[in-house]
Amino acid sequence: MLFKQQALLRQKLFVLGSLAIGSLLYLVARVGSLDRLQPLCPIDGRFGPRSQDEIPLRALQFKRGLLHEFRKGNATKEQIRLHNLVQQLPKAIIIGVRKGGTRALLEMLNLHPAVVKASQEIHFFDNDENYAKGIEWYRKKMPFSYPHQITIEKSPAYFITEEVPERIYKMNSSIKLLIIVREPTTRAISDYTQVLEGKERKNKTYYKFEKLAIDPNTCEVNTKYKAVRTSIYTKHLERWLKYFPIEQFHIVDGDRLITEPLPELQLVEKFLNLPPRISHYNLYFNATRGFYCLRFNIVFNKCLAGSKGRIHPEVDTSVITKLRKFFHPFNQKFYQITGRTFNWP
Repeated sequence: MLFKQQALLRQKLFVLGSLAIGSLLYLVARVGSLDRLQPLCPIDGRFGPRSQDEIPLRALQFKRGLLHEFRKGNATKEQIRLHNLVQQLPKAIIIGVRKGGTRALLEMLNLHPAVVKASQEIHFFDNDENYAKGIEWYRKKMPFSYPHQITIEKSPAYFITEEVPERIYKMNSSIKLLIIVREPTTRAISDYTQVLEGKERKNKTYYKFEKLAIDPNTCEVNTKYKAVRTSIYTKHLERWLKYFPIEQFHIVDGDRLITEPLPELQLVEKFLNLPPRISHYNLYFNATRGFYCLRFNIVFNKCLAGSKGRIHPEVDTSVITKLRKFFHPFNQKFYQITGRTFNWP
């Protein structure tokens, strides 16, 4: 009996020892592969020459988990001081548009090791109550970051809210502004679909899209319907141009970001004066979801929430035609102002 127990104990020790050795070999191999995938390189471009306290890009990637913990409030002031972390006002803001792909753009830009995102929409500039709390309240809503990183937030309501351009200008007149747009009719239907889903979750009824988008009295496009009004991009942009030159805006093709994201992200990197770091390695197509997902490294992948990419309801083709005809002259003016042309009907 004693002999059997000793034999069993030796067997367990052998298995544990094998697992320990295997884990050690895996960690060694993993570190080696990460070094090959993500070579050390200093932050350059807009950040100037590297100083002694500057963090290499690879190191910033490994610090993502640490920054997340600090963002959740799980760090002491001493830890924050030792890691030289700060909460910075954003150097760039995704100001719109709703249902254009703002969340996808923000998450994809967060692949860049020199970018830190605000996870939640702050709604500082478009909400009078929040705005009254002051700029320091806004700054403290930003994530912890290293001094040479760019903080970016997104609140798509900024684009269509009248007071926002002046408020952002007063904070930072040289800030960089990102606008992501989709084909206007598709965007309007997507906007409607999101509201419809919310109504259905609460067992509430809702009008059909056609009844909202078309004025029943005139049979013309209903410009009072918010989903339609938001898609008149040029009208909102003209309000922003009273405060900022067109050079401070970058227009992102939201339709292309879905089907071919990398070229769009590379254009944004250039606009933000960031060293090019996002590559094909960071983006992979998920056939089950039907969208591109994000790869930060060999162990951390992320896909957007399941609520993204909702199936649109069937819309009467005559209404779609009427909307596209209505948006056409506004689209042409938008192309002219921004210098970017889209293949919209």
